[in-house]
Amino acid sequence: MGDYPRRTKKLLRELMTDAYEVELHREQTKLDESFAEWRAGRMSSGDLSHRVHQYDTGPSRELYKHYDYGPHDMSVAYAIVTGVLKRDQLPAELLQAIKRPPAFYQSLEDRDEMKEPE
Repeated sequence: MGDYPRRTKKLLRELMTDAYEVELHREQTKLDESFAEWRAGRMSSGDLSHRVHQYDTGPSRELYKHYDYGPHDMSVAYAIVTGVLKRDQLPAELLQAIKRPPAFYQSLEDRDEMKEPE
């Protein structure tokens, strides 16, 4: 996880977990809408099962891979640039320590080349 001081590494782990939770909650809310349709009788059990499978093999898996296997500083930087984490709510010391990764993602965003997890 880069050559960061212990405190910065701890902050990165915490923020990465926070970002993962935010994105996972967003995707689970979409899945919950499918359950609501099923409970209301507007969707068959088979269709619901298909949507659960799509969630498990799509957004859930992609977010897990993104946040579990990637470098913490890059995951946090991605979350900052995409707005999952609010830059103005993060410690200045952390932003100073990881200034290069967010700059990388910002350059992708500026060129409209940012690829979000599916």
